[in-house]
Amino acid sequence: DEVEEKLEELIESDLSMHYVAPEKLGRAKRLEDASGRYVEFAKSTFPDGLRLDGMKIVVDCANGATYNTAPKVFRELGAEVVKLAVEPDGFNINENCGSTKPGLLQDAVVNEKADMGIALDGDGDRVVFVDHLGEMVDGDELLFVIAKHRHEHQGGCSGVAGTLMSNLGMEVSLRELGIPFVRTKVGDRYVIEALKERKWQLGGESSGHIICSDLTTTGDGVVAALQVLYAMRETGASLNTLKKGMKKYPQSMINVRIGEKFDLDNFPVIKQAVVSAEEELQDRGRVLLRPSGTEPLVRVMVEAEDAQLVNKLVHEVAGVVENEVG
Repeated sequence: DEVEEKLEELIESDLSMHYVAPEKLGRAKRLEDASGRYVEFAKSTFPDGLRLDGMKIVVDCANGATYNTAPKVFRELGAEVVKLAVEPDGFNINENCGSTKPGLLQDAVVNEKADMGIALDGDGDRVVFVDHLGEMVDGDELLFVIAKHRHEHQGGCSGVAGTLMSNLGMEVSLRELGIPFVRTKVGDRYVIEALKERKWQLGGESSGHIICSDLTTTGDGVVAALQVLYAMRETGASLNTLKKGMKKYPQSMINVRIGEKFDLDNFPVIKQAVVSAEEELQDRGRVLLRPSGTEPLVRVMVEAEDAQLVNKLVHEVAGVVENEVG
């Protein structure tokens, strides 16, 4: 399921590898001290005069692109850094480590008695955190922490762009703060398009792909992590405390294998099941049917405050989908 989700996200984000003719590679100029320049750039996104002295951070680099740079950024800003998964061999990227497999980091944070853990993914564009108790803090919660801090301490937050999969709790919590929120299709390209369209600066996905367009043009896990640390340092609050500002709603998803192309408008019985479920939720939750982009599947997702109601409705709607198109 995890592999399928990642493939789907890549396709929907319109990401692709670009071929470069071998004869052109010889003319390419190698940038001297590229990693050092990146470290200085990342540090420049952190406020002047603010330091991380006294913080102990476990950093999981997923045996990927940030194995050399990320620990340096946090260490040079004053933090005590414990490094994990910083020995890439060309095959072990994201292997039982990083933002997609944070168990190693959770154990390390507790064992090291660290203030937090930061897990990046293989190419460094995503980040999730672990608080001092070893509890996961996902992209939605991190996005909320950054948005709330900007709203209350940095002159305001113009708005936040999320996706169809963003937790409803984030939307509700942002609304209570008076921060506008919009959903896009899954994929960072759609989040970036929404930000440009509205002239907003902050958006992201629950996977930890967070875009701060006032600081950089695309998702950057280290830059996003520094924004979270900025909020912690300036407020003096722990990450565990800051994440509690957002009530995360229970969410359940069932994948229903289908035998034909799915268009909800062609199945009135399914539409009625969705309407009935939404009426039962009474604006306290949502129902989402999302065809997979890579497999003959329909993802049936229900999200609400009441976990028991979520479980009941997701099975009811998925059952109807199974009967109609399974």
